[in-house]
Amino acid sequence: MFVADNAKPVPLDDESHKVKMAVKLRTEYGSVLHMPTLKENMREKGGPSAGDPYGHKQYSGNEGVALTADTKIQRMPSESTAQSLAVALPASQSRLDTNRTAAGVGEIYRHAGISERSQPPGMSVAMMEAGGNKNSALVPKKAPTMPKPQWHPPWKLYRVISGHLGWVRCIAVEPGNQWFVTGSADRTIKIWDLASGKLKLSLTGHISTVRGVIVSARSPYLFSCGEDKQVKCWDLEYNKVIRHYHGHLSAVYGLDLHPTIDVLVTCSRDSTARIWDVRTKASVHTLSGHTNAVATVKCQAAEPQVITGSHDTTIRLWDLVAGKTRVTLTNHKKSVRAVILHPRHYTFASGSPDNIKQWKFPDGNFIQNLSGHNAIINTLTVNSDGVLVSGADNGTMHLWDWRTGYNFQRVHAAVQPGSLDSESGIFACVFDQSESRLLTAEADKTIKVYKEDDTATEETHPISWKPEIIKRKRF
Repeated sequence: MFVADNAKPVPLDDESHKVKMAVKLRTEYGSVLHMPTLKENMREKGGPSAGDPYGHKQYSGNEGVALTADTKIQRMPSESTAQSLAVALPASQSRLDTNRTAAGVGEIYRHAGISERSQPPGMSVAMMEAGGNKNSALVPKKAPTMPKPQWHPPWKLYRVISGHLGWVRCIAVEPGNQWFVTGSADRTIKIWDLASGKLKLSLTGHISTVRGVIVSARSPYLFSCGEDKQVKCWDLEYNKVIRHYHGHLSAVYGLDLHPTIDVLVTCSRDSTARIWDVRTKASVHTLSGHTNAVATVKCQAAEPQVITGSHDTTIRLWDLVAGKTRVTLTNHKKSVRAVILHPRHYTFASGSPDNIKQWKFPDGNFIQNLSGHNAIINTLTVNSDGVLVSGADNGTMHLWDWRTGYNFQRVHAAVQPGSLDSESGIFACVFDQSESRLLTAEADKTIKVYKEDDTATEETHPISWKPEIIKRKRF
């Protein structure tokens, strides 16, 4: 740094360069030094070798390395040379040495720093059977493509049900598929006839917004929860509250029933989920670990039996017996407001403003991202045909093919007269038991009912799908 020509490269010292090349030959190319090679035409023409991009003086292989009399080595053997060698050798020798030859040549190219020039991108060395001998050949490596999605008929709006005086926050269909129930910001729970859409019954008792409803398949009970911190059990034979479940310290955002045992699970803004014995009203476990409001909870008979999604951006899979976290999934970057379990596969999906993600039970292994619904996703539902529905705060609803993650339909229903355009939000959606109708609970105080378009065929509504290269994030 103190000399006048400090910017110029240091002149090459012939002696040290010879020593360096001899050591390099022995240590890095020792595995292929025994291989005889054929001279290429371009190398016989003189001038700088293709293997030496810097135009350095070439040295014979004998300097520093002892070779047999009938063996000569090129500075940089090419793939074609290695191929011809493999053919020129005796059959037994060729079969024995092919793997080592291919590996050695690949290693030479890698170490020589000219792999970009000699091996075009997307090409890989593959071993192919040819006339009993294995030869190394360059074959293009295919880019991963999205599998073709299954065709689903489009869904269309065919009924709008009005009656609530506030935002409709939750919805559930009873197991017999005769009626469904909704909870609203007007503090009422309403029961509607599923076939006609007419109001059958109104239940009052909550003193704040009703945020969750579910109907038991094992007993004539309806469970509800709300922002008044209350969890209620209604006897539908008398239409009265028969049990209260006290314990949450803040608004209760969601609830679910275990499919096989008499257990109720609720989640709350107090950052906990609670497990209740339905009959004794006792709090069996308090599932603590989330650091922000728990927005959604789901139960299943298999392990893990409880899944929660929270505003702290994590999803937790819980051990129901121990009341402890089994797995914490931290892939989402924003709050998780919706979780849905596939009715047939051992998988589930979670919805967040950044992405919808699919996961595999029991350890929560990541499957894929479903990108494109750029809004705050409040609700997810899926049917056994593989139609996943996501509903968002801005009133948009996207329908996806579960297997491929292909978004085959987008719906944005008009806001009903009397509501502001800004009151366009979907808070909950659910398929009925026959999975032929889709019900949504919305911010314009209505319940909208969708059904499949019976007249649609794959010819009239083709999949606008192209087998594009997958560009989805894999985390």
